[in-house]
Amino acid sequence: METISTSCVIAGGGPAGMMCGLLLARAGVDVTVLEKHADFLRDFRGDTVHPSTQQILHELGLLERFLELPHAKIRQVTLDFGDQHFTIGDFTRLPTVSKFIALMPQWDFLDFIADEAKKYPNFRLLMQTQARDLIAQKDKNGGDRIAGVLATGPSGNLQIRAGLTIGADGRHSILRDKSGLKVKDLGAPFDVLWLSLPHRPGDPVDLVGRIQGGAFFVMIYRGDYWQCAYGIPKGGHDAIKAEGITAFRARLRKVAGFAADRVDTITGFDQVKLLTVTVNRLEQWARPGLLMIGDAAHAMSPAGGVGINLAIQDAVATANIVGPVLQKGVPRFSDLKKVQRRREFPTRVIQRFQIFAQDVMLAPTLRAKETPKVPWAVKLLNAWPWARQFPARFVGIGPRPEHVQLRKR
Repeated sequence: METISTSCVIAGGGPAGMMCGLLLARAGVDVTVLEKHADFLRDFRGDTVHPSTQQILHELGLLERFLELPHAKIRQVTLDFGDQHFTIGDFTRLPTVSKFIALMPQWDFLDFIADEAKKYPNFRLLMQTQARDLIAQKDKNGGDRIAGVLATGPSGNLQIRAGLTIGADGRHSILRDKSGLKVKDLGAPFDVLWLSLPHRPGDPVDLVGRIQGGAFFVMIYRGDYWQCAYGIPKGGHDAIKAEGITAFRARLRKVAGFAADRVDTITGFDQVKLLTVTVNRLEQWARPGLLMIGDAAHAMSPAGGVGINLAIQDAVATANIVGPVLQKGVPRFSDLKKVQRRREFPTRVIQRFQIFAQDVMLAPTLRAKETPKVPWAVKLLNAWPWARQFPARFVGIGPRPEHVQLRKR
């Protein structure tokens, strides 16, 4: 079995793992990132790069090059209740360099971060390599300490020895399962079906939410098409498939508004992807030698599209806190617990908001037969443009935004 030694091994080449790898490598830390796929090409991943993430890229001196990549911009958020149209969010008032959400395929974002990280000789990205288990060893006090991972790669099994192991392998994290860390399930009463519809001249170019009858539908402008999320009751996917594609298209027509005339482009359920919504978080994010971040530490609802950006904030905080320690040696358990203390507050705040939204608006909508009454807050935001910056700030920046503090070496 091949053995690799590194200062830090990161399981998972998603937004949290890649950003953390870039920041640590930039600071001179020897870092190895494992990505189980051969590339980053996956549909219907989080493709929203929020102003907070763009601010981090600006601090790294990368924003100008990043925005040269093809992307669309969302500057406002709108919400339709039946035939009534409301504007509820405005990103142009935010105190950030970029005053918009950049919509870009996540594979382009990850390729960009990987290319930047590869400029540092102490960065190693192993594709088609998946962490399967943790390596535990006794510390000087007789306790267990994680000392790396056992992985499977293109040439077979390998062990990667590391002073710090970071689990960033998503909401279905293998390392989380192997760690023995306890997960607190916060519940989610709905799932989401992802699909695409054509964008036509004259369509809006913003984020559009629609509530009609007992359905909610979100449309995200992607340049030449709409990326769409159709909410369904938890566990309702099989029943919808059993009704057949014609019945499903009829459902879409009722809620798609101006896009109702193009739902016939959905010809089969192979064009529809199920997202099983989960909201949870670890009670403890770390054990000696191991730290979990991103979705592996806290799975988020798609409400607000904040998951990718919260994961990146975790990565920045991790680099800021443990990076200086890794430059000198091996982080202590107390160092790792500082990351949770730093990031648990914003995680809890956002999850509480998501649970409130799903319990107060989304779940009742899915149970209703008629379009619900317009909430007073929606009316207020629509009538008072100045107030629209506050929901935009919550989504676009979030509570306790992080900034790059770990210096380049």
